[in-house]
Amino acid sequence: MEENNGFGYFVLGLGLGVAAGVLLAPKAGAETREFLAAKAGEGTDYLRSRADESKEYLRQRGSDIAHSASDIVEKGKTAVNRRKDTLSAAVDAGKQAYREAVSSFEENTRGEGV
Repeated sequence: MEENNGFGYFVLGLGLGVAAGVLLAPKAGAETREFLAAKAGEGTDYLRSRADESKEYLRQRGSDIAHSASDIVEKGKTAVNRRKDTLSAAVDAGKQAYREAVSSFEENTRGEGV
């Protein structure tokens, strides 16, 4: 019984809403449809312009990121080359010190053996 009563209230509310909408509508059906179509067109134009702005923004950000990445890579290469040069100089100094130590050792051993 309560289900029928609730459904009856729903139908009554629906009917009252439709009646109020028809009585209080500011324009005729054709005018309302034209108005809605115009607003939908404006909304579409707005969304297209925002999409174009978004594409341009993303394109610019992508370009900025690519330049930043390129700068970082160049700085990395410079740092690696600097470290490589330092390491190479250290290895060369180590080789030279080894040669001098071997040469000094050979001179000392020759002098003792004579």
